[in-house]
Amino acid sequence: MIAALRARDERVFAELMRMYNASLLRVAQIYVASRSVAEDVVQETWIGVLNGIDRFEGRSSLKTWIFRILTNIAKTRGQREGRTVPFSALERPDAVPEAAVDADRFLQADHERWPGHWASKPEPWPEERLLAAETRAVVERAIEQLPPAQRAVISLRDVEGWSSEETRNALGVSETNQRVLLHRARSKVRQALEDYLVEAR
Repeated sequence: MIAALRARDERVFAELMRMYNASLLRVAQIYVASRSVAEDVVQETWIGVLNGIDRFEGRSSLKTWIFRILTNIAKTRGQREGRTVPFSALERPDAVPEAAVDADRFLQADHERWPGHWASKPEPWPEERLLAAETRAVVERAIEQLPPAQRAVISLRDVEGWSSEETRNALGVSETNQRVLLHRARSKVRQALEDYLVEAR
């Protein structure tokens, strides 16, 4: 693929765009204020890929290299726009106080038995309901409503199927920060799914 890109093979370049464009857009939206600016960042990224492919040394995967180009461009654009909150959410998610699970789901400390254990334990969900298109739409909506940093991590890990290492390298975050963001994101998506399935009974 790299040889084909260096030879300016349009078919291979189009395939690469098809593979990564949606993910690049999701990540760009962490750093910039609007979807239209994020789309500009993605276009600049593809230009950067074309201009830089001859200098690509293969010290990381091609995918990681592309996403590092994107995050560098997006960070620069975001700083120009004065958009700094998502940076802090990515780099220090612990600085944004936020419960992963609603405290009402647990027994309180003054409860006579088992404080900190489930007050209402999550129930297993029927598989046929989870596979339904309507249920998938609930999950997609829940992901879209997440804060940008959480949305990017869960999109790359759970939607795109990226490994922890690939996600960390693409977003430039530590293992701990990625784990915090992913845990919060999954908890919120699970809650949205649970609410929907309970209502639909």
